[in-house]
Amino acid sequence: MNQEIHTRLRWIKHYQASRNLGVTCQRCGVSRPTLRKWLQRYEESGLAGLVGNSRRPHSIPNKKIFMEQEQLVLLLSHENNLGARRIQNVLKRQYQLSLSLATIHKILIKNKVKLLRQPMREKKILRYSRPIPGERVQVDTCKIAPGIYQYTAIDDCTRY
Repeated sequence: MNQEIHTRLRWIKHYQASRNLGVTCQRCGVSRPTLRKWLQRYEESGLAGLVGNSRRPHSIPNKKIFMEQEQLVLLLSHENNLGARRIQNVLKRQYQLSLSLATIHKILIKNKVKLLRQPMREKKILRYSRPIPGERVQVDTCKIAPGIYQYTAIDDCTRY
């Protein structure tokens, strides 16, 4: 017998012995609605009623993507070796189908399509530099208090 069924059966046996819902709930550490639910299921179906039901929905009325759309995304990915963003653009332009990047990405992950990764390029730092000291000076102004300002000047050549 399953551990869950055994525990629920113990709750019911305790209730049948005491005939007090509050005491049983307190002793077993379960809420009244939960105990009532399992009592009702036990009365209707016996031990089979103590088996937990799946919480999965029976249908998905607002499903975002259908098999035809999924097949189209996979076809574009395999034939043209495209990533999610380009697949999204092709779907909009050629098929008038609007899918989010996240949805396309989920389809590719679900079907174990190897995603294209571009290496991150280091950004080149652009420094202002002049060969002669004093040729260019950067000046910054900061207001500290009413009527009080701080002026900072940095020489581009020497960085002083």
